[in-house]
Amino acid sequence: MKTILKFMIVLILSSCAKDNNSAPEVSSGYNMLLIGNSFFKPYAKKLDELAMDAGFVEHTSTRITRGGDNGRPINFWNDSLTEAHLSINTALDQGDIDIFGMTAGHDFDNPTDRIEGHRAWINYALQSNPNITIFIAIPQIDFPADWEQRAQEYGFDSIQELYDYFVNDIVHNEMVDQLRVEFPNTNIFTIPTGWASINLDQMNINNELLDQILRFGPQETSLFVDNKGHQGDIIIEAGSLIWLNSIYGVDLRTNTYDAGFNTNLHEIAQQITDSHDSNYKH
Repeated sequence: MKTILKFMIVLILSSCAKDNNSAPEVSSGYNMLLIGNSFFKPYAKKLDELAMDAGFVEHTSTRITRGGDNGRPINFWNDSLTEAHLSINTALDQGDIDIFGMTAGHDFDNPTDRIEGHRAWINYALQSNPNITIFIAIPQIDFPADWEQRAQEYGFDSIQELYDYFVNDIVHNEMVDQLRVEFPNTNIFTIPTGWASINLDQMNINNELLDQILRFGPQETSLFVDNKGHQGDIIIEAGSLIWLNSIYGVDLRTNTYDAGFNTNLHEIAQQITDSHDSNYKH
């Protein structure tokens, strides 16, 4: 039954270690390759601004994104004749990528090998970048209007329990742990981006936000811009701060970046990263 649950749980997600080595020293910034979909792209893009603002003046990123399933690692890999695949190859072939970020999405038709695409890209990356660090961004569950019903359908009392199960039982235990076995000398960590959506949504339900925010509506004033759950600005800002802390270790309680909201998104993001399993942090 649990195996069936683990398989079915990924169907409701957007398709879109702690290693044995210490995290590399950060001076002026990383050169990053970031590939993903629409539940990945906004944070990858915003990170450039946040990193520069935090003083990482040599931070650079190559961002290659495609919508939906096409943004999963396995799809990028299998579509070997596309411009996107070739662009990823080209970036890695330069041999100067410090951090390579991908989504947790995988082939739903192959639940017994969730890391097929991640494995292929890491193998390729290591050929020219032997000291590369890998991260997997864990997206939110899509269709937020159905979150509570969906959680109950899969035996959980809340969306928080369902997402926690996805982060820890699926991504950490079944994906990252296996990748670490196969790549014992590679630093692999995760970023729990989806908590930004879940926590802000719960705060909005509880009337705890200090801004007038709709659940669905315009990007500037809403949590979600459509039924699929694509992110409004407040979620993008919070999620990007999670990335800044997860990748660069910036203390968000002292960071002075203006997120543009009265709600203390720095504190929300810091609490999320503080609660993230330290074994899966950079």
